[in-house]
Amino acid sequence: MTKAIAVLPGDGIGPEVISEAIKVLKAVSDKFSLSQFNFKTGLIGGIAIDEAGHPLPKETIDLCKSSQAVLLGSVGGPKWDSTDPNAFRPEQGLLGIRKELNLFANLRPVKIFKPLVSSSTLKPEVIKGVDLVVVRELTGGIYFGKRGRQADRAFDT
Repeated sequence: MTKAIAVLPGDGIGPEVISEAIKVLKAVSDKFSLSQFNFKTGLIGGIAIDEAGHPLPKETIDLCKSSQAVLLGSVGGPKWDSTDPNAFRPEQGLLGIRKELNLFANLRPVKIFKPLVSSSTLKPEVIKGVDLVVVRELTGGIYFGKRGRQADRAFDT
């Protein structure tokens, strides 16, 4: 059985990381005789602004909704930084896709491997043996808070 995966490489190191993730998915699929994957690429973030004029084109939303999974890279970079409140920003694509797909959480695993204990900025006795998952809420507060400008100030809540 073939599974459709929407691939959104994004910006910066996103395309590089995503290309390696695809290699891993293919290797795991081959090794364990899992479903085959049909990868279809879409635009999101800064590259989408450059190529389609919007950080989250409708075609990308449609691609994601018609797929069984979405593989998402990073978005943004200094090229798209702007103080213009009317300018599109890459992050609008990320927030938009979360809203469109009704995503509410993101999982951030933290596991420290023995050879890397001394690489941490934390004391070894604090970091040694850490193995946890942080569940981060993605839909309220700062993500979709009110923002604006007045004559003498700007705000982003």
